[in-house]
Amino acid sequence: MPAAATPLTAAYDRLAAALTGLTVTELSPDEEAPAGAGWTAAAGLAAGGAELDAFPAWDAAQVVGDHGRPARPDVVASFGLHRYAWAACLLITVPWFLYRRVPRLPVTHVSYDRTAGRMALRRPVSVACLPGDPAAALPGTVVVADGEALRAEVRAAVAERLEPLLAAFGPRMRRRGRALWGMATDEVAEGLWYVARLLGEREAARAVRELELLLPGATLPYAGSAGFRTPAGPDGAPLHTRNGASCCMFYTVRPEDTCATCPRTCDRERIANATRSAAG
Repeated sequence: MPAAATPLTAAYDRLAAALTGLTVTELSPDEEAPAGAGWTAAAGLAAGGAELDAFPAWDAAQVVGDHGRPARPDVVASFGLHRYAWAACLLITVPWFLYRRVPRLPVTHVSYDRTAGRMALRRPVSVACLPGDPAAALPGTVVVADGEALRAEVRAAVAERLEPLLAAFGPRMRRRGRALWGMATDEVAEGLWYVARLLGEREAARAVRELELLLPGATLPYAGSAGFRTPAGPDGAPLHTRNGASCCMFYTVRPEDTCATCPRTCDRERIANATRSAAG
C-alpha cells in the first residue's frame, strides 16, 4: 500500500473509474476541507439554517431548465437530499463491496460539490474490516468477526451518516420516520447496484446477493428490504428489477415518466420500459 494511500483509496479509485461523474478526494490530516465554488459541507446541511436554505436552489433551477415548470418545494427538497445521499452512501458501500472495508464518516467529515460531481473526505473515524485483511494492522482499524458483523457495520455507518440529514431535510420534504428511512434504504440499494452494473455482469449479480443479505427487511431503522425481483420480460427472459421502498416524487414534475423501480410502477410498465430501452 503506497504511503499516501489509505485503506479506502483503491475502492474510491475504482469508483471514479467506473462512475466518471463522481470523484472522491481523501484529505490529508492537515488539509482544509474545500469551501466555496459549489462546495457544501454536510455538517452545514445537517445544522439547518442558511446553508440548508440555499442548497435546494440548484435543484429548483434545474427542474425549471429541464422541464419548463417549477416543482413543489417538498419535491425540490427530496431531489436535493437524494442527490447527496446517493453519492454519500457509495462512500461506505463501495469499499465494503469491493474490499470488505467499512469507513465511519460522520457529517463533519464530508463535503460535496454536486455541480462538479466531487466529494472530499477527512480521514474516517475508523475502518472496520475482517480478520486477515492487510489493513487490520493499521491505526484506526476495527477488526470484526465475520461477514454479518461487517454488514452490521455498514448499516450502522450509513445510519450515522444519513440520520442528521434526514432530520434536517425531513420537514422540508413533508416526510418523517419510515418514509425517510425508506428513502435511505433505496439510496443504499440503488446506488451500489448501479455502480456494480458498471463493473460488469458478474459484479452486478454479486451486488444483488450482497444487498439482499445487507437489507433483508428487518434491520431497523431501514424500511423494507433490498427488494430485488425477476419478473419475466416480453420474451420470457428474467427482467432484473427491484421494488423501491419510497418514491422520489418525480411524477409530480412529469406524470408520464416514473422511475423503473418506483413503487408506483407496475410490472407491465416496467416490462414496457425495458423493451423500449432495449430497442433504443
